Amino acid sequence: MNELDAKGISVLLVDDHPIVRQGYRRVLESQGDLHVVAEADNAADAYAAFKAHDPDVVVMDISMPGASGLEAIRNIRARNPRARVLVFTMHNEAVLVKSAFNAGANGFVTKSSEPSAVVRAVRSVARGERAMSDDIAHVLAEASLSPTGSVLDQLGEREIEILRQFAAGATTEQIASYLNLSVKTVQNYHYLIKTKTGARTDAQLVRLAATCGLTKL
Repeated sequence: MNELDAKGISVLLVDDHPIVRQGYRRVLESQGDLHVVAEADNAADAYAAFKAHDPDVVVMDISMPGASGLEAIRNIRARNPRARVLVFTMHNEAVLVKSAFNAGANGFVTKSSEPSAVVRAVRSVARGERAMSDDIAHVLAEASLSPTGSVLDQLGEREIEILRQFAAGATTEQIASYLNLSVKTVQNYHYLIKTKTGARTDAQLVRLAATCGLTKL
């Protein structure tokens, strides 16, 4: 019996939706060997909770108010290069999956997955393995076969998040409030997104987001 089998797997659960955290705390702890030792609803608190509890696995959403989950992953891995992080999110764009793994994630599971898939992924990540839900494996396989990269490859994670919200109909003020940014900063990002993608109008940005799958979620 290895150490994890003997003591179980401690989990830090990070998501800005309390109902999601409550639901998956029940799912994980119903297994007997998985123990949620702390929760957080933003990147800063996630980092503080990681320092305080040193969990075996961090289950992390990447879209939260303020700093993104990707920033939290980088901070956690900078503190402990052996930290194990499973991304658990509604988003499945290949560019974000790649960004998560580049930031140091060990696994990526979407919220559309069966609860059993999340449980398997937590255990796999705890063993030091890489874990992906079936839909993410499919997305990455399709991306690898694409003859050209996505235009989203030119955008940073914050720019992708702003583009997603803008295409979904959020105003500049709403985006600024959600991400804890100034209106001017969001306007600057908006301009940079247009420059990088070659979009001349907001309508073209919305079509681009739809083409890349950002508005189907």
